[in-house]
Amino acid sequence: MSIRPAAVVPWTPQDALAEALYLLRMRGVFYSHTEATAPWALEMPPFAGCLSFHVVTEGGCWLEIAEATEYLRAGDLALVPHGRGHLLCNQPDAPVSGRVDQLPQQMVSDHYSILRCGGGGARTTLICGVVSFHQPTVNRLLAVLPPVIHIDSAHERGSRVRDVLDLMASELRHLRPGGEAVTTRLADILVIEAIRCWLATDTSNHPGWLGALNDPQLGPVIAAIHRSPGAPWTVDSLARTAAMSRSAFAARFTEIVGAPPMQYVTRSRMEAAEALLQEDGSTVATVAAKLGYQSEASFSRAFTKTMGRSPGSVRRLGSS
Repeated sequence: MSIRPAAVVPWTPQDALAEALYLLRMRGVFYSHTEATAPWALEMPPFAGCLSFHVVTEGGCWLEIAEATEYLRAGDLALVPHGRGHLLCNQPDAPVSGRVDQLPQQMVSDHYSILRCGGGGARTTLICGVVSFHQPTVNRLLAVLPPVIHIDSAHERGSRVRDVLDLMASELRHLRPGGEAVTTRLADILVIEAIRCWLATDTSNHPGWLGALNDPQLGPVIAAIHRSPGAPWTVDSLARTAAMSRSAFAARFTEIVGAPPMQYVTRSRMEAAEALLQEDGSTVATVAAKLGYQSEASFSRAFTKTMGRSPGSVRRLGSS
């Protein structure tokens, strides 16, 4: 009797890193088309839990953050992954025009504006965005990214970025029904391309789960946990996914990821729970059941121990 292999859904990413990037589904917080003339400097305030991106479409500018200074030319893309405040300017000593969220702007829609500033000299135009994420495990990816990711337009992936930018610029110039949703999906692609480029060119050994994703045995395990955090995982079942013995798997996982397998599973469940608790209509009981807990009490104890606050407080925060 032959055993038929499990069916593989054709659109399920088969590469662990590709799957992690696929989960980077964003929602736009705000987009801006900026037209600045020298001298100018714009202060970008911190946005907790968000990622900022800037694309220069004409001219050039400096991006300054505490740990890094980058010069962006036309066609370049820069990500600021950690919600950090930073400065954009035509030259380092330019007078600050003000915080972008406090300057007069032409509001094209609730989530898109045109900002004009500066002293009337050489012109620079940018597309800027501030985005947040739907998927809770994205926070783990953002945590290991550098302060700035700069994609030079001359890079081999630059042509892909330019194609996406052309589409995004067209959508923002001529907003049509569904245009903001299209723009957000294009921002998904921009951010994914930037992270792929960084991973391909950065020569350092990436610690934690990101390094594990590139491991041929641990990568499928990390992807499976992220995909289904509420599954009844055990060290044995995870070891089978890795095609390793239980002891060898547990030792290798702990060494590379920096946490034992079941501790990582619990953290993944609680991060997923935090996102679910903030959804309208959710209850602690339904979230507990969705993540495989037999009782609300056991789930609440695990959540409070892992996240440092009760699930009820997260639910109230999400509904406020």
